[in-house]
Formats: sequence, C-alpha cells, structure tokens
Amino acid sequence: MSDVGRVLVIIPTYNERENIGAIVGRVRAAVPDASVLIADDNSPDGTGKVADELAAAAPDAVHVLHRPGKQGLGAAYIAGFRWGLERGYDVLVEMDADGSHQPEELPSLLNRLARGADLVIGSRWVRGGKVVNWPAKREFLSRGANLYTRLLLGLPVRDATAGFRAYRATTLQKIGIDEVMSQGYCFQIDLTLRTVRHGLRVREVPITFVDRTVGASKMSRSIMVEALWRITFWGLTGFPERLERRRAARSRR
Repeated sequence: MSDVGRVLVIIPTYNERENIGAIVGRVRAAVPDASVLIADDNSPDGTGKVADELAAAAPDAVHVLHRPGKQGLGAAYIAGFRWGLERGYDVLVEMDADGSHQPEELPSLLNRLARGADLVIGSRWVRGGKVVNWPAKREFLSRGANLYTRLLLGLPVRDATAGFRAYRATTLQKIGIDEVMSQGYCFQIDLTLRTVRHGLRVREVPITFVDRTVGASKMSRSIMVEALWRITFWGLTGFPERLERRRAARSRR
C-alpha cells in the first residue's frame, strides 16, 4: 500500500442490501489500509441505511455518498472519483457490490499499479482470467463485444468492458472525467479509450469473475444498445487519426 499511496475503493449500489455488508468486510480484510466509499443511488430496498450503519461502525474506513436517485453506473463512479480526488486519494478503485469482483484479488491490481501502470484492469479474457457460473450466451456476448471494441477502436486491451479496475488519481485528472457522458459497459470502454489516447499505460491482470448469487443484474438492453452505437461512432470518427498514425509509423521504419 505504501507503494501506491492512499487507496479508495468505490462501490456503487442500487438495491444491494443483501450484498453490501459482506463485500465491504472482504475489502477491508484484503486491503486493510484502504478506504471504502459506498455510492448509493437512493436504493428503495434500504441499501443506504445499511451503508450508513457500516460507516458508523468504522467511520475512518467506510464512507457513504447518498445520491438522489438511479442515474447510472457511470454517473455514480464519476461522483465517487470527484469525492476521492477532492480528499487527496492517490488511487481510485472501481468494484461491483454483488461479489462478482473478488476483493482478495485487489492486491494484484495494486501491485501492478505500483510497478508503473496508470490504469490496471482486472481482466477475464487474458491468460489466467476466467468466469464462473456464466451462461454460454453471456460469455459469447462479452467476448464478442470486446473483440468488436479492439477491432474498431484499436485498443490494446482484451477486456475493455471490465468493471474491476484501479486508476491513479493523476490518470483521472488527465483524461477529463467531467466530459464523460457514457454509462454501463460503455463507460468502462470510454475511460479506457481516453487513457490510451492520452498515451498512458494500461495493463491487465487476470481475475476470476463470479456471477452474482444474490440480487438482480443491472444489465439491460438499453445499456447494450448504448455501448454498440457509441463504440461504432468512436471507431468511425477516430479512424482517420488511427490511419495517419499507422502511416507515420511505417514511414519511420
């Protein structure tokens, strides 16, 4: 932890009452020096109340950001990033509340960050990564989306849609998070693309992604449609720039 500075783990929640206590406990056990910020979108199931109880029990380690309503994953993370940057955290971590991201693997991400990366992604699709309890259709969709993203955007990343990741504060300050409007899967791709285009170092480490056993997934058709059209738009508008970079690289050989 001393190698990367102060760490804030941001956990967005919407109707995660049954999961949030366990995941916060696992984070604190895995990385005892890290702080946790629960960003709750006014969950009707009482998640916010549970979060307040967790914060009251550990006021120096657990914090709660109450938001007025469900505004999307991207907006929740942006709010969490701003909260952490304003308080001087050096590393900001994205992590799901449902247990699909294993807190015990967080030290691996932080270690890679300490070795010089600007963004570390916990990847399902690099060697050593895997998914557990996923239906074949969902795996096909995720692999296909990431292949489409790599081909269209030219990203050197195998799991650009992954939501378990660690950013240096300086990375978020450089890439312009206040300009980000995307949500869901697309939010993760957006921030990855911005990091790469700023010439920063993106690295992937293998993780085991375990499908949730409690609660309902927040994935929806609208999230997938948004990702498809935004990736296509970014790919088409950025193609001339990528073509020119390739020509310049060939001319230097």
